[in-house]
Amino acid sequence: MNIHVGIGDNRSYALKQAVLLYQDGSSTFATLHDVESGQEGAPYLSAGQSVTAGFLQKLAAGLGANVAAEILPEHVLARTQELIVWWSCAQRRLMFFGNGNEATKKLNGRMYPHPALVFMIIGNELFVRALGEDRRPTADTRLKGAPYWNTDSHGRVCVGSMRVPEEVSASSVSGWQDGFFASEFTHPGGAVHLTTHPSGFLGLWAGIGLGRAA
Repeated sequence: MNIHVGIGDNRSYALKQAVLLYQDGSSTFATLHDVESGQEGAPYLSAGQSVTAGFLQKLAAGLGANVAAEILPEHVLARTQELIVWWSCAQRRLMFFGNGNEATKKLNGRMYPHPALVFMIIGNELFVRALGEDRRPTADTRLKGAPYWNTDSHGRVCVGSMRVPEEVSASSVSGWQDGFFASEFTHPGGAVHLTTHPSGFLGLWAGIGLGRAA
C-alpha cells in the first residue's frame, strides 16, 4: 500500500520516513524511522536511529524555515526565522489619504513630520508602532500606538493592495516601509483609539500639516 499526500495541484508527496518522540517528564528524545512496505503492501516502520542535528537542519530547510546568513544593518533590531524588526528615525514623509472624504482630500499628497517608528514583519504580516524618543530603542523601550489608519489595536497593518517586496530580509525592509507610506490611508482598523487630539485623527494630521503641535 502506497501512502501519498497531495498539496496543491502539481505535487504528490510519498511517505518515506517518520519521526517518533519519546517523553519522560521534561526529558525528550526522538528517533528516525524509514517507512517500509510489507508483503501485503501494508507500511511499517523500520528500526529507528537517533535524530541528528544534520537531519533537523535538512528538515527545516525543506519546510522553508532556514534563514540565509545576512549582515544586519544598524536599524535592524531583531531577526529570527519567524520575524524581522527594525526602526526608522523621525522624519518628514509624503502621505496619501484615499477614502473620498472632503476632509481627507485636503490632507492628501502632502508632506508631514512623523515620529520614530518600529516595524515588524511576522510571516507576511506587517506591524507598526511609534517611539516616544527619536533614538534606537532598547529591550526596555516602551512602544506607543502609531497614529495611522489601516492599522488595528495591535499595530497590524491592513496590507490590501500595498506594493511590498516578495521576500522578507534585512535588505528588503526599506521596500516594506516604502510600500507602507506609498499606500493610501483609507479607514480606521476597527475600534482603535489612534490619538487624543480633540479633533480626532483628521484633526491631528491637519494640525501637523499646518505646523501646529498636536
